[in-house]
Amino acid sequence: MSNEPTDGTTSGSRMPAAKRRGLILDAARNLFGRRGYHGTTTDQIAAAAGISQPYVVRMFGTKEALFLEVFADTLATLLDEWRETLAALAPEDTAAHAIGERFFDLAAKRGLHTVLLQGFVSGAEPAIGAAVRDGFLQIYRFLRDEAALRDEQIQEFFGSAMTFAVMLAIDMQSLFDQDSDATDLLRATFGARCGQVLELVRQ
Repeated sequence: MSNEPTDGTTSGSRMPAAKRRGLILDAARNLFGRRGYHGTTTDQIAAAAGISQPYVVRMFGTKEALFLEVFADTLATLLDEWRETLAALAPEDTAAHAIGERFFDLAAKRGLHTVLLQGFVSGAEPAIGAAVRDGFLQIYRFLRDEAALRDEQIQEFFGSAMTFAVMLAIDMQSLFDQDSDATDLLRATFGARCGQVLELVRQ
């Protein structure tokens, strides 16, 4: 008879299904963000979440289905954060600046930026490609319709956001103060916010 806990945890403690689901999504976001879709296994996700691998499969089905849910959850989190930012926009601030600042601040949420990037580069996978194209269009529509950014502002925003995500994905911040060119690049990219961004991603 198996001694595996009936709730799918590896520690033997019981917890609500919603909490287990959240643990799996958080672990998957972090691992998918660092290792990519093809470099991550459900075994690795289960171990990181402290949940048994069979339970992860029972809850989400395939790795592809789990990735799609993580991507959708991450995109929804980003858009929700931006909408809250717009709702609290100060009279002296601009939408472009405020949502840009919030995008940087979300570096504290491990894997948020990089899992979006990993989704975009996995677009050759049919189901993932369809989801990330729709997701990219959701971001574009938000910037155009809700934030009311002009075309040139949207272009600038996408350029800065992608650069930021790439920096995180390749762990460029680990070379700060170790390689002078990397240090200069990070300072050129993040400007006055460089120290704050480094602090956020090191938490």
